[in-house]
Amino acid sequence: MLGRVHEGAYADRAFAGEASRAHLSAQGRAQTHRLIFGVVQRRRTLDWLIDEKVNNPAALEHAVRDVLRIATYELGWSDGVPTPVAVDQAVLLAAGLPGDAKRRSARRGLVNAVARAIARDIRERLDGLVDDTWQGAAIRHSTPDWIARRLFETLGPQEAKATLAALNAPAESIVRWNTLGGSRADFEAALPEGWHRCESPFDDAYRLTGAFALEDSAIWREGLGMAQSRASMLPVLAVAAQPGERVLDLCAAPGAKATALAAAVGATGAVVAVEPRAGRARGLRHLAERLHTRIEVLEGDGRTVALPEEPFDAVLVDPPCSGLGVLGSRPDARWRRQESDLTELVALQHALLERALAVVKPTGRVVYSTCTLLAQENEGVVEAAGAQLDPLDTLAPGFVHPHLPGALRTLPGRDGTDGFFVARLRPDTSR
Repeated sequence: MLGRVHEGAYADRAFAGEASRAHLSAQGRAQTHRLIFGVVQRRRTLDWLIDEKVNNPAALEHAVRDVLRIATYELGWSDGVPTPVAVDQAVLLAAGLPGDAKRRSARRGLVNAVARAIARDIRERLDGLVDDTWQGAAIRHSTPDWIARRLFETLGPQEAKATLAALNAPAESIVRWNTLGGSRADFEAALPEGWHRCESPFDDAYRLTGAFALEDSAIWREGLGMAQSRASMLPVLAVAAQPGERVLDLCAAPGAKATALAAAVGATGAVVAVEPRAGRARGLRHLAERLHTRIEVLEGDGRTVALPEEPFDAVLVDPPCSGLGVLGSRPDARWRRQESDLTELVALQHALLERALAVVKPTGRVVYSTCTLLAQENEGVVEAAGAQLDPLDTLAPGFVHPHLPGALRTLPGRDGTDGFFVARLRPDTSR
């Protein structure tokens, strides 16, 4: 799985494919998922620990480095794994790599020596990592320099440190009840033990306390609900779609928000969802069918796609972004995004918001949301649009944005959910 990620595969897809081929048990899947996602997330910190114990880090074979990363992760972040077991398993993994007997022997010796050296002082080294600066935080919390620096600039040191730490912790496990799939009682009966209903305004959200294979459950089969973080529900709540309304989701896939909007407008309303990639558009159609919703999916660029002539009551713009607020659930995203991507992303965000304001009714509303925390992609885009901000303070008082009154912002370290920005705008009818 790690080899496939190194070659460019997404971690979740590499895991799903290899776990299926290996016919892993539920326990095996859970353990493997923890290891793979943990190693991918902690890659920079793991390499920092490894490279100090290797004479020539640049010459280390990638497969051997992955073995050492797994061992180091077990040593540093798996309290239930004894040190001798972690080292022994690493040596066995190294011995199983392709090559002649001499090469396999050399790998075993190297991995054994390095893993033992790491084990001797890993706790002291990790405890000595100070994250009071973005440079130290980048190593301690395993991110590229630019992400740590940008978050320090946007949030300040304390919030940035808490956010970076939270983005390496397990994400909240939330399932949203789909009101079109069955009754609340049916949905709750299908939930595993240990759930509780979230507080307002997330009345249809349920927190799970244990492991739960959603796609193997009745909830999935019968379309009773789907996984969705509380932060991801905020944009839909901000749209406040009503029965009979026409709503546009300008950047819809994978579809959690679009299907929630469709449930809100009901059989008398309509949701149009735009997605530029054919494969994701097909996935969105399948999801809509599974959740018993009616969604018209249009394939095309939200900036230029042909839309129905009649203006919409509401438009949701959830554009592509740097995704810094959801790094916890997307372990390899931090290594895929580059700081140079921001210029193109911000230009796209501006254009999509402008299109939304052009196709909404004069009395309608546009909700702009992202799953990032950078002001350049959030406040900057909203303020440049020149539209009137419609306050969301009463919707979620605990998430009021500190620098843009009326907007909302969630922080992983403070709120225990994804990092999101949400603002609701009214079109400027004078233009």
